[in-house]
Amino acid sequence: MTTKKILGEERRKLIVSWLKTTSTPITGNELAEKTGVSRQVIVQDISILKARNYPLIATAQGYMYIKPTQEEQTVKQVIACQHSPEETEEELFLLVDNRVTIRDVMIEHPIYGDLTGSLMLNNRNDVKLFIEKMRNTKAALLSELTEGVHLHTIEADRMEHIEAAIEALKQRGFLLN
Repeated sequence: MTTKKILGEERRKLIVSWLKTTSTPITGNELAEKTGVSRQVIVQDISILKARNYPLIATAQGYMYIKPTQEEQTVKQVIACQHSPEETEEELFLLVDNRVTIRDVMIEHPIYGDLTGSLMLNNRNDVKLFIEKMRNTKAALLSELTEGVHLHTIEADRMEHIEAAIEALKQRGFLLN
């Protein structure tokens, strides 16, 4: 069954509405199917919406609308880590196992300056899907450009969770001092 093509502004309004009403990411392919357009058109729509200051992010799992109330109720911290690519899954598990959301990964690139990738990993399943996608696409980690050095913005509903996550990383030797 082919979905009738939904045009421009109407499509973008629907995209925002769908993203606002779900707490899980929606892939570009799903949005394309729902609106009868290509995934590339959706990528362009998301860019237009971001330029209009809609709080949208692209994660490995799909697009998300970041609700302001979520951020007001959480504690955030930026942490510096270093480890090999093979230890990435372990690092991410240590964080989510301590009830921390990993919002992003950042590196300092010698040419481009600060580079940030949105992650929004909340649990072991998110981490497994991220690692699986990384392996299937043979994509390099940002940290591979900086000998394993990278930053994460992490958040939790309580500071104790962030402190426990940091301690777990320190015990494992992943925290950069």
